[in-house]
This record gives sequence, structure tokens and C-alpha cells, in this order.
Amino acid sequence: MTALAAILSLTTQVQAQAPQQQSFAGKVGHTLAESTEAWPARARAPAGAPNIVWILLDDVGYGAASAFGGGISTPRLEELAQQGLRYTNFHTTAICAPTRAALLTGRNSSSVHVAGFSHHALAAGFPGWDGNLPATAGTAAEILRDAGYNTFAVGKYGVTPDEDATDAGPFDRWPTGKGFDHFFGFLGSQTDQYKPDLVEDQAHVAPDGRHLSEQITDKAISFIDRQQNAAPVRTGLGTPPLAPPKPFFLYYAPGATHAPHQVPADWRDRYRGQFDAGWDVYRQQVFARQKKLGVIPANAILPDRDPGIKPWAKLSPDERKLYARFMEVYAGYLGYTDAQIGRLIDHLKKINQFDNTLFVVIIGDNGASKEGTLNGDVDRSITAPPLSEKENLAYNLAHIEQIGTPEGVEANYPLGWAQATNTPFRCWKQDANCEGGTHNPLIVSYPKVISARGVRQQYGHVIDILPTTLDIAKIAVPVTIRGIAQQPIEGTSLAYSIDDATAASRHRTQYYYIFGARAIYQDGWKASLAAPNPLIAGASLGAENGAPTWRLYNVDQDPTERLDLAGKNPAKLAELQALFDKEAQAHNLYPLVTWQDIADRRRQQVQQDGAH
Repeated sequence: MTALAAILSLTTQVQAQAPQQQSFAGKVGHTLAESTEAWPARARAPAGAPNIVWILLDDVGYGAASAFGGGISTPRLEELAQQGLRYTNFHTTAICAPTRAALLTGRNSSSVHVAGFSHHALAAGFPGWDGNLPATAGTAAEILRDAGYNTFAVGKYGVTPDEDATDAGPFDRWPTGKGFDHFFGFLGSQTDQYKPDLVEDQAHVAPDGRHLSEQITDKAISFIDRQQNAAPVRTGLGTPPLAPPKPFFLYYAPGATHAPHQVPADWRDRYRGQFDAGWDVYRQQVFARQKKLGVIPANAILPDRDPGIKPWAKLSPDERKLYARFMEVYAGYLGYTDAQIGRLIDHLKKINQFDNTLFVVIIGDNGASKEGTLNGDVDRSITAPPLSEKENLAYNLAHIEQIGTPEGVEANYPLGWAQATNTPFRCWKQDANCEGGTHNPLIVSYPKVISARGVRQQYGHVIDILPTTLDIAKIAVPVTIRGIAQQPIEGTSLAYSIDDATAASRHRTQYYYIFGARAIYQDGWKASLAAPNPLIAGASLGAENGAPTWRLYNVDQDPTERLDLAGKNPAKLAELQALFDKEAQAHNLYPLVTWQDIADRRRQQVQQDGAH
């Protein structure tokens, strides 16, 4: 029996309970001599409990990082993958806030009120959509804190309602109100990497001018060192037992590699000339490496380039120059992020905490971003007047030297590179109907306990990470937190697959929905419906010609969704459509808010503002 199997076979697990008022078990007399002391029980982590580090990157497609065959060198992620497990059939929600809400709570995003965002403009006044994480859905930090852990978060949080995100509070939906002892990062979905909207604990603070990823890594190391060096203090007249050293939980979620693509100068130029061959060659090269690594199924076939994206060979010299520069900067951005993760790893090794740390690394909270549109984006706000393709190209060329710099505020690469870094899948971020929006790499590593190595192909979803973590750490899901009854965890622990590469998938059904785009998966079958975003130029790319219609795929046999079987198997399509409706009702997904609804609301608001 492996060490992990022994852990999972234990019948007695620590029940994570919120601090409750405890009955006094001693004796109170008139004097101390006549009395008997009894100290309240303190939460204790299980003996030998691991430190836990969750790493969540932002806007990274399946075919970007070298750890999964991508063309961007990520040696520190490769290190974690090689000493642990690569999960190759893992899924997110297709966009950032729902993924983060689902990750933190182990429940589907609409079950915890974040079917959309916590931003008012992208939320709606319905139970699945109001953007307020409920107290009935305790976070990983709340569970682990009450199980004897110290808890820290750095980087992007993304699920604090806009109206609460001021220094006046209320703070119950800030990270420190959701179980984290300390937080350093930003509350929203996007921020400038050199001038971030920076928060520490419960107040905004001034950034120091360095890149945000360097600042959050420094702070993560500082939090860990303070925790490791803290000496327990005896209090009172008696001598209560001193608490043993606590393990820690670190949620490390950099803003990288979300736009704006900004990175220090030495990293901006590390990939000079390396993408001159273009996105078509990149896709072929990455696909071949993925097959060799075994991180895509042997039966996978690379889909054709999206018809809305030009062949690289037919681009003008100016277009190639511009688009290659966008990708050089993005590659440097991801490589720099990997190096910052390496600083954290090296520090854990230095303080002898690396081997006893469970690492869970999700490379992307969704697929590669389509928000850079066809020509890429340089310092153009989403509210700026639209430019023609010719005007956009000229504007970007005039600002090519700003790409990646602190001044390139909205720098984001073009769609051709988004598709390339999503190799081998179709579509992009926001497309909950496509694997390109939802299929992300997962790494699980625990040097002290997990001896298994290699690839795992079991189906997984971001809601599975919390139960997997608790399973490995021997911590049961609490029935109540601070006296509040908890919603059931909806994810499925992946721990069963760690020592059994051939185990059948236990997560059998999963729905997806992002502002109109939707899908339903069950036992290898998937039905999906595309939905264009009228707020983003080129967002209809990847959808069907004309009005989108439901499609049907057998993703076990066709993992890159090339063969639509809806016409051949209407009964299976109807079965899955009915299942989507059932899941939507069960998880507070209705009413189905769409991007068109958001666009209409925005237009109405502009008209109302103009009338005033």
C-alpha cells in the first residue's frame, strides 16, 4: 500500500469545525485553589498534515506552457509535473470569476451566485447571478483555517462585489472575510501589472513600482516565513499545552498572464525572432510535442485553423512583424511568471518545507483569451470607438514599442496566437461550448507522499480541487462553518486516480455556461451551443456560420471536437439538452443571461446617462 493509499484508507478523519462556544469542562470555585482549569480545545491539523499551495494562472491556453508541450519554456512547472502527475482531461468554466468561485468553494459557480461576475455590470439580481459568495458555501480557506491551518492568498481574487471593494468595507466578502489570515493582491478581474489596484489585508496600499508578480511572490514568502517563525505564547495562570507548528495554505494567483501583457524589459526580448515562423507552424510543432508527451489522446486530430484567421503565409510583412512581437512579449510574460513560481519553490526547499507541500497547479482559469481581437490590442480601452481593421493595424504598428511595457496598458495578442496557444482545441476564453474555452492543464505534486508519476486522463473539473485537497490532507468537509449550515460540496475528489491510472472517471456529468455559450458533458458525450460576444470584435469566430445551433460530440473518440454528430444522433442530443435543463435548474443557472443582454443593458445605460 502506498503512503497516499494509507492516508485515504484511514477511517478517522479530522472534522473541520468552526470555532464554537464550548461548554466549560472545569470547575469554578471561589479561589483558584478551589477551581480546576479547562482550556477550550484548539483546532489541530491532522498529524503530518501537508502544507498546501494552490497555483492558478490566468488566461493560459492548453498549448502554451512547455510542461504540456507548449512552445513557451516553463521549467519550474515542468519540474512540478515531472515529480507528480499531469491531469490532461481537466476543465475550468471558460472565464475567470466563475472559475475562481468554483475553485474556492468546490461548488458550481452558479450554485454560489457567480454564474457571471461580481462586477455589477456583469452580474444580475438573481440567486445564481448576484456575484455574492454566500456564507453557506465556505471557502477552502475557511475550512482549512478551522482545521488548524494558517491561510494566505496573494494575487488576483476576483470575487469581491464592486460595491464592497472600498476601504470602508464591508469586508465579509474580501479575502480576509472568507477565511484568509492575510491577503496581498487585487480584488478585481484585471489590473495594470506595474500600477496595480493593490490591497493588503483590508486596505488599499501603494505599489512599489515593480512588476506585480514579483511583489506577490515576495509577500507570499514573507507570509510563510512569519508563520514558520512565529513562537507560540503561553497565556493565563496555568500552563495550557502549546500548539504544535501549523501547516499553511497558500493560494497563489498572479494576474499573469491576463492582459495587460506587461513584463520586465529583459523578459520582453528573450523570445526575439522565435515566433517568426508564425502561428500555423507553432500549432503543428506543439501538437507533435503533445502527442509525444502523451498529454493529448493518441486519437486526437488537430482541427483546421479557424476560417476567420488568416494563414500566416498570407500576412503582410508589417502584420507578421507586429503579430510576432505580440507573441514574443506574451511568451516572456509566461516565462517570467514561471520564474516567480520558481522563487517560491526554491524558498520552500530552503526552509525544508518543499517535500511536505501538496502543490495543485492549474495552468489557466480558462483558455487563451480572444479579447485581443484579430489584430491585437495596444492601449485601447474596451470603451474606445471601434477602428477598422486597417486603422487598427496602423495604430498598433505605431505603438509596437509599447507592447509589454508599463505604458502598454491594454496590450493583448491577436486571435491567431490565441488559437495557437490553445492547441489542440477549438475556440477560446468565454466559449463554454468549446474545449478551447474550458480545457486546461492540471498538475498535482506532493513529494513526501505521492510517489505516482505520469499522466492521468480521468475527467475533472475545477470544483474537484477542493474535495481532492481535503481528501489528501485527511480533512472532512464541515457540516457547519461558524454555526452556518453548509451547502453540499458538488465536486468529486480526484484522489482515487492518483495511484490508479486506469480508474474509471467518477466525475461523470458537468454543465458549462458563460453568457449564452453552453455545454453539457456526460460520460464522454458533449452537447454544446455557441454564443458570440457583440462586445468584442471577432468574437463570433469559432462559431458556426449563421445562427449557432446545438452540436453533439463524442469527446472520447473525438477529443478536439471536429465531428458534429447532431444530425446522426438526434436522440442523444435531445437527451443531453434535457440534462442541461435539469442541471441548470438544480444549480440556480436560470435565467440564462447572455452577452447580448449585457450589451443591451450597457446601451440602455448610455442612453439614460445621455438623457441626464
